[in-house]
This record gives sequence, structure tokens and C-alpha cells, in this order.
Amino acid sequence: MATLTHQESVTAEYLEVTPGTRKNFMLIIVAGVVLLAIGIIMSMMGIGAAHHEGAAAAHGAAHGAAEHHGSAPWLKRLIVSLWHNNVFFTGVAAIGTVFVAIQYVAYAGWSVLIKRVAEALSAWLIPGLVIMIVVFGISYFTHDIFHWTLPGIMEKGNANYDEIIAGKSGFLNLPFYIARMVIFLGLWAFFTKRLRDLSLAEDLNGGTEYFHKSINVSALFLVIFAVSSPIAAWDWVMSIDTHWFSTMFGWYIFASWWVSGLAAITLCTILLKQAGYLQWVKEGHLHDLGKFMFGFSIFWTYVWFSQFMLIWYANLPEESVYFNQRLGGFDGQYTWMFFGNLLINFVFPFLVLMTRDAKRQMIMMKIVSIAILVGHWSDFYLAIMPGTMKAGNGFVIEIGVALIFLGAFLTLMTNRLAQASLVPVHHPFLDESVHHTT
Repeated sequence: MATLTHQESVTAEYLEVTPGTRKNFMLIIVAGVVLLAIGIIMSMMGIGAAHHEGAAAAHGAAHGAAEHHGSAPWLKRLIVSLWHNNVFFTGVAAIGTVFVAIQYVAYAGWSVLIKRVAEALSAWLIPGLVIMIVVFGISYFTHDIFHWTLPGIMEKGNANYDEIIAGKSGFLNLPFYIARMVIFLGLWAFFTKRLRDLSLAEDLNGGTEYFHKSINVSALFLVIFAVSSPIAAWDWVMSIDTHWFSTMFGWYIFASWWVSGLAAITLCTILLKQAGYLQWVKEGHLHDLGKFMFGFSIFWTYVWFSQFMLIWYANLPEESVYFNQRLGGFDGQYTWMFFGNLLINFVFPFLVLMTRDAKRQMIMMKIVSIAILVGHWSDFYLAIMPGTMKAGNGFVIEIGVALIFLGAFLTLMTNRLAQASLVPVHHPFLDESVHHTT
């Protein structure tokens, strides 16, 4: 029996982003702008603000801590929401490159047909870097996100002086912080472009030269990402609660980014297939993606529980304050989200994806993917809002900003998908992916 060649088994396939699709993305952005405007008006009118501000003031008084209110409530919520959404979407974008790199170093063949989907996720990295610099620059002067940016907080004798935060000045200072942000995201974007260029060159010229180069680039990138991503988690999320720290926090944020990225890849793959593309993607590919989502939802829960259990058992005030704020602090403002976080990010995917059949059904995989993305967006909400907004949080402005980011993210992602064949026709493992079964 003759062995099928790439040209005989599968041909190039190009995504056409229709005007209707672009209109839908624009409608998502418009809906976000409308919600944002409604949320700002509600905040300026003080709707629902009395209870929140009173609870925040009571919490501050109870702990003898000086509360810094920063900008007007609506502006502070907007700035914090921009940071929250950009950290989430930038992390998901980076996972696209991480996924591609892992497939290369593992010599994986099953994933070749969905490789371009993962490549497209990373289109957000450069915009993410720009937005992060701008939002941090604004917050540095308004002091709405990071307590350590308050003037004089690291100067002995100043009214704002904090001895604990001053002890972290070697790490939490403006030049070093900005340098880490630019270097990390710059490196992620550089390796993303390098892998993308090699992938497109392979499409044009064939051969195995680009494949082997991609393995070397991927190996170097994964080492760099393994070092930089936990530090980024400390910088962008953990330093919001400046007094608090956890040695497991870097893994925790990575686990959340990783499973969100897997869900995004899965959801995009299903939507493309339902639109008539990726005809060679079969149940076996969805099954493997389902196993990844199932397994890493458990991994996220393992890290979450390990971090929570150790802090709860030790019950040291400087450690337990983080969970006290989220479990009972601020009049229980975040308690329902704390437990809901476990339900949507662990219980739901665990129960739904437990069977083999569920992982091979597009409708079930689509539902779980959406649930995971929403769940881990709320996970980042829960990590960021208590330390910034205290009890003055809300959802209208926050969901509005999320929709704006989502529409922009989808626009950039589909534009990148349309720039090259959805099928990497000269990848040396393409036939293995085409005939993949599980």
C-alpha cells in the first residue's frame, strides 16, 4: 500500500474572515463600550456605592490601616479593570506560543493540525505590552493598583513609610519593574515571531530544516518562559497585595493561564470546524484537547488547594490575610466568588469531562471551554480586586472592559489566522496528525 504524501492527504486551507464576522467582533466591542458607559454613569451617581465604601472604610478602621482612595471610584475601577483584563488576555496569548513550543520539543505529531490556532493566540502580545506599560504608567501616578507606588512609602521618616514594603525596594522599584515588564514581554514576543517565521518559511520551502530550527528555538523559549512567567506573576498580580507573598503563586498564575489557553485553543478549533474549516481535525484531536483541559483543571486545583491548605493550617496573620479578605472580609463581598471559583474551574470541568464520550463531543467541549475561560477570568478578578478595590468592586464596568478586550483579541487573532494556511502543509508530522486516532 502506498504511503500518502502531504499533497495527496491534505491541502492548504485558508480562513476567510467575512464582513459578518468582523461586524460581530465590532458588536462585541460596542456592547462593551455601552456597558462601560453605563457602569461609569452608575458609579458617578453613587448607585450601590454607599454600602461598598462604608464596608471598605469599616475594614480599614478595623485593621488600623490607612486607606488610600486614589482616583474617583469610576476611574479607579476602569484602571484596575484594564490591568485585570490585560494580564489575563496577555497570559492567554503567551500560552499560544508555549503550546507550540511544547509540541516541538516533545516531537508531538497529533497537534499539527491545530498548530496555527495556537500561533494565532499570540497576536495579542505586542498590544498587551503597550497597554501594560500605559496602564502601569497611569497607575504609578494615581496609585490605584499598587500600594508600593505611594510617594515616600520606602523612605524612612516619611508619613507613608512602611518598613515591610521598604524591605522589598530592591525588587519593587520603578526602573527594575519596568525593565522586567519590557524584557519579559519583549522576549515572549520575539520568540513568538521567530517560531511564526520558521513556520511560514516551512510552508513555502518544505524540508525538515525549519522543523529542527523550531525545536532549538522552542527549547530556549521554554527555559526563558519557565523563569520569567512566575516573576511576571509576582510583578503583575502578587505585588498588588504588597505585604503578602506565596512561594506557590507563580505556579498558580501559570496554571490559570495555561488551562485558559488550552480552552481558547479548543474553542477556536471547534468554531473553525463548525464553520467548515479544519476538515481533517477529528474526534481524536478533540479528545486529546479534552484530556489536557481535564488534567490541568485538576492541576490548577491541586496548586490552589496546596496554597490554601498550608496557609490555613499555619494560620499566620501575615499569610492568612490574603484569604481572609476573600472569604469573609469586606462583609463577605467576595465569599460567593471564592467558592464559585472552585465550582466553575474544578467541579464543572471535572464532572463533565470525566467520560471519554464527553471529550469527543463538540458541544460538550465548547461548553466546558467557555466555562473555563469565564471561570479563570473570574479567578484573576478574585486575585486582583480585593487588593485594589477593597469592597468598592463591581461588575458592569469590569464586564464592559472585558468585552472590549475580547472583541479586539478576536479581531487580531482571526487576522493572523487568515494570513496563512490553517494547515501547515509541509510540517514533517502532518500525516501523523491527519491519521491521529485515540
